[in-house]
Amino acid sequence: MTKLALGTHPFLLGFEQLERLVERTAKTGNEGYPPYNIEQTSERSYRITLAVAGFAEGDLAITVEDSSLVVRGKQQDDAEGRVFLHRGIAARQFQRSFVLADGVDVGEAVMENGLLHIDLNRSEPDRVIQTIQIKKG
Repeated sequence: MTKLALGTHPFLLGFEQLERLVERTAKTGNEGYPPYNIEQTSERSYRITLAVAGFAEGDLAITVEDSSLVVRGKQQDDAEGRVFLHRGIAARQFQRSFVLADGVDVGEAVMENGLLHIDLNRSEPDRVIQTIQIKKG
């Protein structure tokens, strides 16, 4: 028996993009920083919470690029001229990406107590029944 990839299965027509999306998501290799939660807040909404202690609102950028929610953080390293006996808090940058399904829109983003909350909403899908007429050839 031949093993078929997801995008090449005969009953799944037009899903090649889904296979590419799964491959792209597997390759992102986010290091685990910053830590985050994803919660379902209602039947049609979600919330992503990232722990971004030490970042100001101006240090963060949230964009939607090619069906992905991308959160970037870049802190200014203000250690110049300072002498640390121990430095456990590093000024570091990050990029965290989340793939969004069709119909998922980014709502508001709120910074609270070192946590960045990003709300997502799923729009109601259009349920369409289409009848195709058969022509004589």
